[in-house]
Amino acid sequence: MSLTAEFKDPSLVRAIIKNMSDIQTKPLTFMEFCGTHTQSIFKHGIRKLLPKTIKMLSGPGCPVCVTDQKEIDYSIALSQLPGVIITTFGDFLKVPGSDGSNLQKARAWGADIRIVYSPLDAIQIALQNKQKKVIFLGIGFETTAPIVAASILRAVKDRVSNYYVFSMHKLTPPATKAILNLGEIKLDGILGPGHVSTIIGSLAWEFLPSIYNLPFAISGFEAVDIIKGLESLVKQNVEKKPQVINTYSRSVRPEGNTRAIATMNEVFYEDLACWRGLGSIPDSGLSIKSSYKKFNAKDQFDIRIPEPELFNPYDCQCHEVIRGLIEPPECRYFKNKCTPDNPLGACMVSSEGACSAYYLYSYE
Repeated sequence: MSLTAEFKDPSLVRAIIKNMSDIQTKPLTFMEFCGTHTQSIFKHGIRKLLPKTIKMLSGPGCPVCVTDQKEIDYSIALSQLPGVIITTFGDFLKVPGSDGSNLQKARAWGADIRIVYSPLDAIQIALQNKQKKVIFLGIGFETTAPIVAASILRAVKDRVSNYYVFSMHKLTPPATKAILNLGEIKLDGILGPGHVSTIIGSLAWEFLPSIYNLPFAISGFEAVDIIKGLESLVKQNVEKKPQVINTYSRSVRPEGNTRAIATMNEVFYEDLACWRGLGSIPDSGLSIKSSYKKFNAKDQFDIRIPEPELFNPYDCQCHEVIRGLIEPPECRYFKNKCTPDNPLGACMVSSEGACSAYYLYSYE
């Protein structure tokens, strides 16, 4: 039997949902803050299974979706430099910058842009192309930041002198605070990201019940995982005892992955970061420390990017989707002018974006 079989059991899903229906006494609104959760919720049809009194919103949990337009502009500008090879994850190529261009178009224009599955692959490309400057575009949350930090440490160890990183990494707890501080939506609980929490630990989320009086449940990604997490949020509301509940204990520990955290802290420091849809958030980004500046693309390449005019084709409402203000179908261009093959906004680019997930699994 598969190790995850029990977490896919339909009968267990039905039993937990029935229990939720039995104990729930009022309408509740929950937000998931993880792109993989967004994808899994739609893939498993969980929204349709839940009691009608439970509303789910998708938050800014997709790192590709929240990458700022100016960072895209900078990435494109890097790709235009002579003797440069850009390496990045595949779903980053279509994200639009401030003028509507993207890395996919830059590659069509002749830029050497290569898709990799790990920054360690970029190290190998650098070793194989010593006459070139290989730049890795580092996007992602706490889940991917450790391996990017490790790639820089590997470059130090192996004396790779032609490898650079443009860090666009972002941190999830500060963005969660930003969403709540905006006060635009009323939430009764947050379904916590499993992958991120595996790195930073459950203790990193204690500010939610202590400061915001908000229930929080860390969840895995199978159907039973997600339903158990939502059941915990319902129970916390009924009992009026908000706390951090870890329903993904097979992966998440209170202290997180201390080795991964130490690797991040060795290379990066917390810095101001700009999020698409949320604006500038203090201490929500990871910048490369001065001790590793020779690997920092920002320090090593003299590029000046003018302050962009906000590119918002056809009044795309991606920024409102990211903040949980609207559902994807409420955007007038969803599924007609805006599709995964022709995305107008970042939320339709990545498979973890709310618009893409809604299109793929709820398209009617």
